[in-house]
Amino acid sequence: MSPHAQSDDGIAAADGLQEGLTATPDAVPASAAADAGGAGAAYARLYGEPLLKLPTDLYIPPDALEIFLEAFEGPLDLLLYLIRKQNFNILDIPMAQVTLQYLQYVEQIRLSNLELAAEYLLMAAMLIEIKSRMLLPQRVPELDADLDDPRAELVRRLLEYEQIKLAAWEINALPQVGRDVVRTQIYIEQSLQPVFPDVSPDDLQAAWAGLLRKARLVQHHKISREELSVREHMTIILHKLQSARFVEFADLFDVAGGPPVVVVNFVAMLELAKETLIEITQAEPFAPIYVRLAYSPA
Repeated sequence: MSPHAQSDDGIAAADGLQEGLTATPDAVPASAAADAGGAGAAYARLYGEPLLKLPTDLYIPPDALEIFLEAFEGPLDLLLYLIRKQNFNILDIPMAQVTLQYLQYVEQIRLSNLELAAEYLLMAAMLIEIKSRMLLPQRVPELDADLDDPRAELVRRLLEYEQIKLAAWEINALPQVGRDVVRTQIYIEQSLQPVFPDVSPDDLQAAWAGLLRKARLVQHHKISREELSVREHMTIILHKLQSARFVEFADLFDVAGGPPVVVVNFVAMLELAKETLIEITQAEPFAPIYVRLAYSPA
């Protein structure tokens, strides 16, 4: 059964309950006591003991039983339900029938919840105004004037509300995280000892090319003869590595000395790596290249 159908049953039940609750409170217990006495059943249990007879001084207030109708989300929702239920054309609303049914519902909620009825009363006033304007005789329109329908603004609001309501239903039907699906969480334990990848020849070549470009920027055009020793530069590199655990690849070269010094320095580094005196490492691909001693000095 749809919520709107339940609302209709609730309106009818509220009418019957309202009529029943207008009777005197003493009359209800008397009839109930007669039925209960004949059946021999307990009305309730009080401190674990069956209550076979109602107290004579029991008072039941008129508002002891209330029905809360929460099927409609507002005046537009109620009005749209009344129109769609009776298959009325929303562009040609019969204001007399719709207004009468709307006022009957507003009267029911006004008796139980005046604060909730305030919003519905505002729409009721609007419906009565539209109905009264439609009952007035229409004047002959002028040649260039268009006769506005008093229901036009109401129809526009109803159509917009219906579109938003249908869109809300479609969004609510989509899977939602936390309601329909749950995110999976995977915990990956990483090793405490970092494993450095091997330096490829391409990375070493790219780093070497970058050093050459820097050396050419600071070189001077001097014609001189200089004897450079590979062994001497090997010793210089070893001394630099003894003072630090890791030294960046570029920091081991004296760029200010020009390309000859850089070349000899690079050959000295290759000789040290060939003799497994140093290790050339890299933390991750495309990361800076570091050089360290292959052994720990005593």
